[in-house]
Amino acid sequence: MQQYQKPVLIQEQRLKMTPQMFQSIQMMALPLQELKFRIHEELENNPALELIEDKSTLSLEDYTTGGSENFDNLFGNSSDPGYSSQAGKEASDRKQKFMEGVLTRPESLQEHLMTQLRVLPISKTQFKIGELMIHNLDSNGFFLEEPQLLLNENQKPLLPEVMDIIHTFDPAGICVADYKESLILQAELSQIAPSGTTEVIQNYLPLIKKKNIKELSKKIDKQESEIESIIGFIQSLNPYPGRLYSINQPIYVIPDIMVTIKNGEFILVLNDDEIPVLGISPFFEETLEDKKEKETRQYISSSLRDARWFINSIEMRNKTLVKIAAVIVEFQRNFFMKGPRYLSPLTLKDVAKEVNVHETTVSRISNAKYMQTDWGIYPIKYFFTNSISGPGSSGSRFSKEGVKEIIREILEDDNSSKRLSDQKISDLLKNQGINIARRTVAKYRSELLIDSSYER
Repeated sequence: MQQYQKPVLIQEQRLKMTPQMFQSIQMMALPLQELKFRIHEELENNPALELIEDKSTLSLEDYTTGGSENFDNLFGNSSDPGYSSQAGKEASDRKQKFMEGVLTRPESLQEHLMTQLRVLPISKTQFKIGELMIHNLDSNGFFLEEPQLLLNENQKPLLPEVMDIIHTFDPAGICVADYKESLILQAELSQIAPSGTTEVIQNYLPLIKKKNIKELSKKIDKQESEIESIIGFIQSLNPYPGRLYSINQPIYVIPDIMVTIKNGEFILVLNDDEIPVLGISPFFEETLEDKKEKETRQYISSSLRDARWFINSIEMRNKTLVKIAAVIVEFQRNFFMKGPRYLSPLTLKDVAKEVNVHETTVSRISNAKYMQTDWGIYPIKYFFTNSISGPGSSGSRFSKEGVKEIIREILEDDNSSKRLSDQKISDLLKNQGINIARRTVAKYRSELLIDSSYER
């Protein structure tokens, strides 16, 4: 029997995502610093956009060229009767050099080691091997790759000799595989290392961590006083010596939302000072009316449409962020008034329902954004936490993060000579109506980076 295919009309609904919609979704997820970068990127690409105000930046040029008054005010003339702000180009050059000199960078580990390598009377081959070894170190001073893999067959025989040279460099303990090798090297280089130190580092570090002096004394056949001397010496060493020359700069968090309490009421402030203010270029709008060519008009019209959409996307991001922050504050009133231990269970679904958006929107706009409170600066996602006895806000009234803070306070307030065990902490929590098992206490304590009672 022959079959025929016939065209059939089917009606269905599909969500088609336009480039503009995709851009809006992207803007929701951007943290403050990335949003500023995205804005400046769009300013360069779209001539219809205009920067109206940017309070977040102050360039070096503002100080050096437009800032002669700033310079004179900061570095007064009273100590130099011959000083004149009209000294011309020479004075301007001095200011420029001064400001450039202020912007310095700390010496890196590699730079510090290469300075020591360059002054040694060694062969070119030895220098080349030393240079390879130095640039093969991570921020701790340990190997990134196995040294033998970086050398050719002619260089390998010289490696032990060059390594011995580098091991004498400052800081002591670098150019090794790990922290244990670093501690052993530091002990071997030291003139005051007690006898048996290397053996203890090599084989018995766990016993040091547990402060088990009696067992250590039996293991290496030494008096307890000698063991205490060895432990004291090891504790004076630096297991990660390269970090002394780390050039990694601290990351400064800029809050997106600030929450304060004034006269018993919560006040939310969007940190829009950090967001450049954009507008539509009047010149570009006027050009659209004057131009007659079809292609030119299409380009100008498209640029204006994209500029308006971009500005609206930023406004939508900010409005949604404020709405979500307001709902979080309402749900977490006890936290903002009393502190972290009073953090309540809260889910994305709870907030999404109040704001009337999808959960993914709440998740997206909460990502990598921060809220400044009277208790410190917290990631917005910190306020979403499960109950200790169920998912989200459907369990008990105690949140996981709140209970962790209570455990921290219990341990910080403990002044007894005998450290509290996890079971004892569990019993104390039950007295406060918080029923969690000993192993859950151990888990939370570990997440707080607090050692067990045996190790404390």
